[in-house]
Amino acid sequence: MKNSALPADSASALIDKRIQELGDWRGKTLSKIRELIRQADPQIVEEWKWRGTPVWSHGGIVCTGETYKSIVKMTFAKGAALKDPAHLFNSSLEGNVRRAIDVRENEKINEPALKTLIRAAVTLNLKNKQSG
Repeated sequence: MKNSALPADSASALIDKRIQELGDWRGKTLSKIRELIRQADPQIVEEWKWRGTPVWSHGGIVCTGETYKSIVKMTFAKGAALKDPAHLFNSSLEGNVRRAIDVRENEKINEPALKTLIRAAVTLNLKNKQSG
């Protein structure tokens, strides 16, 4: 069965709603992550998949933004293939494909390093798309 993705404008509205509904540090963190993703790649497409997960794509999935009780998790679809000199990845490190960044309350995000990682994920997606 195919994942149903909403049009970008509907997905963006649902992400706005999620951020507002959270109403705490997780909403602020997700909003900040979203802002950094958009700054890193103004052509990124926002999607809403898997019954309520914000997804950012460009040439394929770049990352997701999941919220849990004690973390906001950014999962990079092809994170294992990305260089991470700033050591942002701190979760899902044992997998062969994905890598994640768990952000906890009051944790500062390394904004320049995160933008670099997002751009690298987009570059990888576009490179794979051209060679595939």
